[in-house]
Amino acid sequence: MSAPLIVVFNVGAGHGQADEVRETLRKGCTEAGRTLHLLEVQDPKQLGAIARQAVSQAQQVGGVVVAAGGDGTINTVAQAVLGSGCTFGVLPQGTFNYFSRTHGIPDDTVAALQVLLAGHRQPAQVGLVGDRVFLVNASLGLYPRLLEDREAWKRQFGRSRLVAFGAGLATLLRGHRSLRLRIEAQGNERELRTPTLFVGNNALQMQQLGFSEADAVEAGQLAAIALRPVGLLKMLGLLLRGALGRLGEAEELIHVATKKLTVRPGRRLGTLGATRIKVATDGEVSWMRLPLTFQVAPQTLDLLCPPPAAPAATPLPEPKAAA
Repeated sequence: MSAPLIVVFNVGAGHGQADEVRETLRKGCTEAGRTLHLLEVQDPKQLGAIARQAVSQAQQVGGVVVAAGGDGTINTVAQAVLGSGCTFGVLPQGTFNYFSRTHGIPDDTVAALQVLLAGHRQPAQVGLVGDRVFLVNASLGLYPRLLEDREAWKRQFGRSRLVAFGAGLATLLRGHRSLRLRIEAQGNERELRTPTLFVGNNALQMQQLGFSEADAVEAGQLAAIALRPVGLLKMLGLLLRGALGRLGEAEELIHVATKKLTVRPGRRLGTLGATRIKVATDGEVSWMRLPLTFQVAPQTLDLLCPPPAAPAATPLPEPKAAA
């Protein structure tokens, strides 16, 4: 309740309201008698280093490390926090905010700050691909390409869900190629050709897309989804199904819930050409080397979030009238 807040603030995230966010944080912490250390990120390339600086500072003063930004910012700060012993907080400033919404953290900065000041904590599941954290999803193939194109569209047209949908549609219209992979999960291995492999760690996103594996994610597993090779019209149809929340019904998808998934090159590398491949983790794309292991991390994040709603009281039965 009295721990200092060390806030890693990505000023480029959200909708250009950096001055308003600064004022909200300073005013709210002053009124609550809480110490605020605001570490601003002007250059995205410095985000990882500033996140590690925040963790070191929090360890010295017994503070809470807070990520203020979108899912990518939250991912980078969580990477630094995991295993550090520090409590983690979130001030969502992005477009989708899947991680914060899953844990009931409001998008409004004033309300989210009150959650941090209240100090209720609960464990939050973390996914790992290799040693990289993912809180929402990780993916190979077409999906990382969609994310890269979406960022280019955002720089040109601004941040909105409509821009994200338009960017995805444009990427699909340009065509795509398939990967040949060997995938092992739950003791079974299969080789498949797929345009993309998606591993989800967020029940809300799974629910919105229409996948029954949302329940498995809430129960401590990951949701692995692979797309069979399809033509353009089928792909556009799948995009529409996703927008309508019915993607889980599609026969073109293979999905399984698992705590661990190993991905190796197929016997024929296909379009890989090498064992290095682009991997997206919570919207951030980087190169990694096969084989890859996706798994639920043995450690959780000690997350500040709203307390669970109290169950409704059961009314007492009416006393019976005396005979």
